[in-house]
Amino acid sequence: MVERPKILIVEDEPAQREILLYHLKKAGFAALWADNGEEGLLLAQENLPDVLILDWMLPKLSGLEICRQLRAHQDTKHIPIILLSARSEEADKVQGLDIGADDYVAKPYSVVELMARVKTQLRRNRASLIGAQLRFQDIVLDATTHKVFRAGLEIKLGPTEFKLLTIFLEKQGRVLSRNQLLDQVWGRDIYIESRTVDVHVGRLRKSLLQHGGDDPLRTVRGAGYALG
Repeated sequence: MVERPKILIVEDEPAQREILLYHLKKAGFAALWADNGEEGLLLAQENLPDVLILDWMLPKLSGLEICRQLRAHQDTKHIPIILLSARSEEADKVQGLDIGADDYVAKPYSVVELMARVKTQLRRNRASLIGAQLRFQDIVLDATTHKVFRAGLEIKLGPTEFKLLTIFLEKQGRVLSRNQLLDQVWGRDIYIESRTVDVHVGRLRKSLLQHGGDDPLRTVRGAGYALG
């Protein structure tokens, strides 16, 4: 028997939580829930859900702090996180994604759209676990362990930079525009200015050069970026 994907909801508003639980169970998922941050963090650590739907503002422990703690530990750093928030400013979205969320959904939201995003995160997570290693010259990205090495030395990357590098490695030699990178890293439904791409590419470039070596990333003026 195929095990049903586990979805953990950490939401303190009972009405929204019940609606999400209903739709998740109807879609065939195994659903867990918590109504405060401390319990939500504990459930995530104990159950290792396939996707975590996490409210930003929670009693006892905020959604952002839960993100930080989950990303800091090997066992939980790969859990896909969808952050829910009434904050809809671009700066808030960028902050949530930088902390480690994989997706950001502003309230009020469409349950149908949120369910589609849950399924997207499930597909991405399973694809990353199937893929073994991606390589370019002396750069090695291991999707299973979520580690990156250059010339045998480990490089620490934030979650956004890891996604960027994955895309560059999958499309070696191709010039990717800022809009293409925005779509593939942040998603089409999240409005983020294109300069955000430049900031994260700059961080990725700095990390890849921390142990020396040539710069593997090319900036193509007026077009975007390419690896190799």
